[in-house]
Amino acid sequence: MMERRAYKTRRDKYGRQINRDQSPFLLVFVPWATILLVSYLQSIPIATAGPLLPPLGFLFLLAWRLLRPGVLPIWSGIIFGMWDDLFSGQPFGSAILLFSATMLAIEIIDIRFPWRGFAQDWGIAAAITVVYIVAATLVSGSRLTLPLFASIVPQVLLSIVAYPFIAFIVSRLDRLRNMRLRTIA
Repeated sequence: MMERRAYKTRRDKYGRQINRDQSPFLLVFVPWATILLVSYLQSIPIATAGPLLPPLGFLFLLAWRLLRPGVLPIWSGIIFGMWDDLFSGQPFGSAILLFSATMLAIEIIDIRFPWRGFAQDWGIAAAITVVYIVAATLVSGSRLTLPLFASIVPQVLLSIVAYPFIAFIVSRLDRLRNMRLRTIA
């Protein structure tokens, strides 16, 4: 009588190990596609009296960069900023500058503090998002007066509150990115 094989020894938290490997296409495509798609979706017209919708492309860029530091190269801020400038309505070059500066700032933070928890990532994302929204307002040609500042406060608060949900979505997308698929050797 044959013994039953221990199939659980050939499994890990990502699935079966034998004849399975991560897809190089998904490893690269998922982060880039999500940031580009969300930046595009932000161009859907929503009628409000002031800026209310958070900069979703920027928040997804922050979430990917803070949760998975090695996935996006530093120069990717130029491409994501260029794509965001096409759909955001800001002057061309503003998001290129701000996305690139964000990638450099996060790289400096990663060098200084390589091990962080989620609360520290949320604080970093909140500080960078506030600077991004204020700088985007100033780059657009407007003066930061009290009524204008009062009109961007809801966008800033919604962006800070939305970051944990976006980080959750990015963690699930990262799980999809690391999924093992059948390979033929």
